[in-house]
Amino acid sequence: MRIGYLECFAGISGDMLLGALVDAGAPFGVMAETAAALNVGARLEQRKVSRGGLAGTKVDVTTEEKGSGIRGKGSEKQRTSEQGCEGAEPAHAHSQPHEHHHEHEDHAREHEHEHGHAPHRSLSTILSIIEAAPLDAEVKRRSARAFQLLGEAEAAIHSIPIENVHFHEVGAVDTIVDIVCGAAGCAALGVDRWMASPLNVGSGTVKCAHGTLPVPAPATIALLGDAPVYAAGPAMERVTPTGAALLRMLDVRYGPLPAMRVKARGYGAGGRDTPGEPNLLRLLVGEADAAPAGAEPIAVIETVMDDANPQLLAYVSELLLEAGAWDVYRAAVQMKKGRTGVQMTVLSSEEKMPALRELLLRETTSIGLRWRMENKLALAREFVEVDTRWGKVRMKIARWASGEVANASPEFEVCRVIAREHKVPLKQVMQEAMRAYAETEDAN
Repeated sequence: MRIGYLECFAGISGDMLLGALVDAGAPFGVMAETAAALNVGARLEQRKVSRGGLAGTKVDVTTEEKGSGIRGKGSEKQRTSEQGCEGAEPAHAHSQPHEHHHEHEDHAREHEHEHGHAPHRSLSTILSIIEAAPLDAEVKRRSARAFQLLGEAEAAIHSIPIENVHFHEVGAVDTIVDIVCGAAGCAALGVDRWMASPLNVGSGTVKCAHGTLPVPAPATIALLGDAPVYAAGPAMERVTPTGAALLRMLDVRYGPLPAMRVKARGYGAGGRDTPGEPNLLRLLVGEADAAPAGAEPIAVIETVMDDANPQLLAYVSELLLEAGAWDVYRAAVQMKKGRTGVQMTVLSSEEKMPALRELLLRETTSIGLRWRMENKLALAREFVEVDTRWGKVRMKIARWASGEVANASPEFEVCRVIAREHKVPLKQVMQEAMRAYAETEDAN
């Protein structure tokens, strides 16, 4: 499996992702041709820059569109479409002419920006531009999804129907190019799964037509959902709405760097140089050992306690299973200072993991836990009934992919009920069920 891992210690924006893709080996020509295919009067330029003493690739979108905020070679002033405050004011339902002004300071640029009215594009207009371009179907699908997500976020923020959403800055040509070329560059790298570190979203405030608002901007925080975020370094915007949309577009999973053999690495540069804190997005592309057929991801959550009442732990185990955990088990462990503790392990799907983590911290005496993603391989299972002298017993059968039986066992609860009702040893009921099943198999 080919994995792309984004290390967002300085955040992420559209131009940073494009730069990281090129630096990691995505053909610049592919993305340049994609920009031309959109037929919107824009082109890409690349250059090597230094950020905090480290070399990275800066990709600029140059466009002649009036008011879009030209982002060209040699200039640290980038387009406003990735600024905060929904980038800076990307969505409005409006019918009257109006003026808008904003000031921003973020990870990628530091500027005082004056412009005329940027084009007001509806979501349907942008989707039409993407659909009309002679591009790969998967690139179109991903790009359209990114703008659909942006539109849904804006509609929710402003409490208006999505068809009334009109993009100002985020709908500018250069951001359309950022998203579509980002989709093309990701496809060119041939990555099967995208992952990312927790996101440094920055801090401080941004000023826009809606007033002074905190970082992350409303559209950014809406798009990020439950992604793990934190704030570090000088006050500035580090994750932009376009960056957040690209993460959603790629169905990024968040977590620590997975086990893989790194084959390529790339550094994508933002517009501003922040000494001591390189304004870079690092991309690692590597190969993970392929999981066997039938394997699926499984979340493993663990916590260790030395002060928990056993009755409490039994109760919490029941709550975890009711909340969707696949399994819960406990083991005695030796802790520091010779104390005996209990390690509680919870297995679940990735989707259930956030809720189960919260439940563990809320219901137990634990003050910390850890989690990781692993692979799970389960044999195909089926159930059959066999006849015994005391009645029917349900059998659980596990089979290899070839169909051969790997294991067979009687259902414990059914055998327990029979043993109690007929006052016979439980082991005798289970042995009788196994004998009956063996006879059935022999007959077949």
